[in-house]
Amino acid sequence: MSPPFPTKRMLGIDFFVGTPAEAVAHISKQGGLVVAPAAPSFIALQDDPDYRRAIAEADLAIADSGWAVLFWRLLRREKLSRISGLALFKALLDNADASIPGNLFWILASEKAKTKTLEFARNSGYPITADDCYVAPRYFVGQAFLPAEPISTGKRERLPYNSEERERGSQRRGYSIADDALVAILESRKPKHIIIGIGGGMQDKLGSYLKHQLTYRPGIYCIGAAPGFVTGDQIIIPMWADRFFVGWLFRLLAQPRTLLPRFWNARRLPGMILRYGAQLPEVRGQKSASGP
Repeated sequence: MSPPFPTKRMLGIDFFVGTPAEAVAHISKQGGLVVAPAAPSFIALQDDPDYRRAIAEADLAIADSGWAVLFWRLLRREKLSRISGLALFKALLDNADASIPGNLFWILASEKAKTKTLEFARNSGYPITADDCYVAPRYFVGQAFLPAEPISTGKRERLPYNSEERERGSQRRGYSIADDALVAILESRKPKHIIIGIGGGMQDKLGSYLKHQLTYRPGIYCIGAAPGFVTGDQIIIPMWADRFFVGWLFRLLAQPRTLLPRFWNARRLPGMILRYGAQLPEVRGQKSASGP
């Protein structure tokens, strides 16, 4: 079924065509999973079945990757409008929902990120408290993405807030990514917008997991490191750099050891665009049905 808004398809993903404010307005009204694949993430479509499934289940995708947009224009002679994760996140903060207490919930990678988020909220006037922030454990990545058992709302249990307990719970249940404690907190608080800032690839899997486990439909934003660019947890990227597709350079200079291997892996992207165009790439090692 086609999305209820204009899109342009690249590598099997229907990318939203419109403004960041329009994208946020749609999710604010309808809820759903938002993804923003970076250039290395497109490679994962062929290499990581869990990531591939998470992207396929997204309700709205934005073309965050300047490299992907540029290669698409050069190799396909077609224009694809770029909406960066940073622009979308700023549009979310500008939305009226952001000024209502309890509407925004942040899933963060570290205590440092939590501290920076709370400092940003105090300095910017957003009604965000420590209860609106959750420091994620180191999630276990398994081989299966299994349906979770339903949560019993009639029974109160002690939540495993300790990170080691959370991780053991995820491993015991065998999910690709799972966090029963997080689901219970979200069910209790029911924030309208959930911002996931735990880093590449993993956040999309967590977003897909939450979409299926929660009994209500919030907006779930998997928009890369964008929240950290605003709160100060990551290097600050000027909007001019984001607009001219060079935000990646600022990030690379700040974290060369971490990001250089990821960016190097993205060298396969032009070949994927030439081979597959609008079609979803095949998983590497699998032959197509029409192949020999």
